[in-house]
Amino acid sequence: MINKIAIIGYGYWGSKLARNFHNSNNYKVEYIVDNSKKNLLKAKLNFPITKLLVNYKYLNLKNIDLIIIATPTKTHFSLAKYFLKYTNVLIEKPMSLKCKNVIKLENISKKNKNLLFVDYPFIFSGSINYIKKIIQQNKYGKLIEIESFREQAPIRKDSNVVWDLGVHDISILKYLLNSNPVSIKSTKYNSVKTNQKDTAYINLNYKNNLKVFIKNSWISPVKIRLIKFKFQNAIIFCDENEPIYKLKIFTRNKKSDFAYKLKMPDIDLSEPLYNLVKYIDSCIKKKTNPIFSRNFNLDITKVLEKI
Repeated sequence: MINKIAIIGYGYWGSKLARNFHNSNNYKVEYIVDNSKKNLLKAKLNFPITKLLVNYKYLNLKNIDLIIIATPTKTHFSLAKYFLKYTNVLIEKPMSLKCKNVIKLENISKKNKNLLFVDYPFIFSGSINYIKKIIQQNKYGKLIEIESFREQAPIRKDSNVVWDLGVHDISILKYLLNSNPVSIKSTKYNSVKTNQKDTAYINLNYKNNLKVFIKNSWISPVKIRLIKFKFQNAIIFCDENEPIYKLKIFTRNKKSDFAYKLKMPDIDLSEPLYNLVKYIDSCIKKKTNPIFSRNFNLDITKVLEKI
């Protein structure tokens, strides 16, 4: 079965989503909607036979299997609320800036028996899923500490750096640990003149005395996407900027606390968005959505709201 889709928003991220869905044999891009004529001209170059619209109200939703919302954050709730009554929906992160809106969307999804997905791309990366297996198997002993550094990104006007970059860290932590922090402390400030806070330092404590430190910043001369996982018997560096060797596993030499052996494992190097596209197709066919069940979206939003 080919899933017919409509993409709302063809900006920076919408175009990436469009490419990944178009490259799959399981989807057909029926519509692209954007109120910017400039964006629609770009869409026409890449999708010459796709129907282009300036207003989503003109969509014929009868045969649409999935709506993809890649618009400014402040529009996510109203658009998802509208479309979930008719079909399945994928929303660009963050889902919403308010927990009450997440609850409403989840309820509308259940009432109309339509699936609701959020684009947290890194939970579909080969590196994060490799680490998830290590944690589940207790391969290197107890997980003691996590440090994450996520720096450089376009400055947003409708949400601060935590909702933009921190959402990646919080969704990864929820996916890996399947729990919420027991305490949260954070500092947010402006390092340059921006409307929203552009830098954040976040300290989270989880059960079993697991400590997490996160630094998010839009302002950086280099792009950093590094997470360090410290286990009893190993330290893992996860660098999503690396093209091939995204994971470096340093195991301790038993004779010395300061000597390590390096291992670089083979992992799935598929683009995370490609894996998300496959996951959604499987969910639509099976009418199930395991990753996003059990308050997954709500728990992430709760933590972000507290931060």
